Amino acid sequence: MGPNRRKFTREFKEAAVRRLELGASVAEVARACEVNANVLHRWRRELREFGSKAFTGPGRNRAEENRIAALERKVGQQAVEIDFLRGCLQHVEEQRRLQALTTRGSSTRTSKSK
Repeated sequence: MGPNRRKFTREFKEAAVRRLELGASVAEVARACEVNANVLHRWRRELREFGSKAFTGPGRNRAEENRIAALERKVGQQAVEIDFLRGCLQHVEEQRRLQALTTRGSSTRTSKSK
């Protein structure tokens, strides 16, 4: 499955269009907002055509997306660490069992040789 589409809040879109109206270039605003220039043109057109009724759909804040992505990375890293530590624990338990068998066997041998 491909990456999810980003969703922007109404306020974010209006702020981007406002920057365009204040004289900033489309390329500059696109870089700052991390969106394609065509998206800015569409937002500007929708705002002109629909006014206050533009951008009525649900949107998510970019900061929310970044936080979710960071938390998902952290969960993934912790899962890797847990798997590693489980492997280490399993190895230590095997070594203890082997040592217990070896210790039991050698103590029996020493008692027989006396």
